[in-house]
Amino acid sequence: MYQCCIFDLDGTLINSIYALTKTINLTLNEYGYAPVDDAHTKVFVGDGYKKFVERALVYSGDEKLTHYEEALITYNRYFKDNCLYRIDAYDGIRELLDYLKGSGVKIAVLSNKAHERTVENIETVFGKGYFDVISGEKEGVNRKPDPAGVFAILQELGLKPEQGLYLGDTSTDMKTGLAAGIDTVGVTWGFRGREELEEYHPKFIVDDPREVIDIIKR
Repeated sequence: MYQCCIFDLDGTLINSIYALTKTINLTLNEYGYAPVDDAHTKVFVGDGYKKFVERALVYSGDEKLTHYEEALITYNRYFKDNCLYRIDAYDGIRELLDYLKGSGVKIAVLSNKAHERTVENIETVFGKGYFDVISGEKEGVNRKPDPAGVFAILQELGLKPEQGLYLGDTSTDMKTGLAAGIDTVGVTWGFRGREELEEYHPKFIVDDPREVIDIIKR
């Protein structure tokens, strides 16, 4: 039986698309660019806020990234005030997490979102102390798809890769889990589709969080 589940945050545990779209559009507006829709945000995110801002600027017409450095500051300023905008857990997530906790399976979060904002998101939706480990992007630890974050969480929990599951919704997550040598679950309810996940041949692909309960029971 698996002894821990490590979850990606955005698009896996929490639907944060409205907060992300609102923040990037406030940022783009500062430089005279038109807003982007949720569908584009889902494609732009997943590799940290710097890459998110870069992709949005290039798409909007700033191909030479003239506003890039300034836009990073602008984005962080707006995100601090809007990172909780309309966020909520996906349907079935609470049921899955309650099952894991009741079964003695450790639960952790690994995100490319800034650590402070990651903690804020998790504690707002699930409460303080609910997760065993919360890890966002921070100095000294390479962000996903580097597997360093997975290894750090496993070490903190005293576990080995073969004792855990890694769950995420993007190709970045699939690369992360596979690089860490941990059984990887692609989830289809988030920001990307099944086709992207299938390219990386994760051990499992699920369409509903409650399907993970069956995986744990095996």
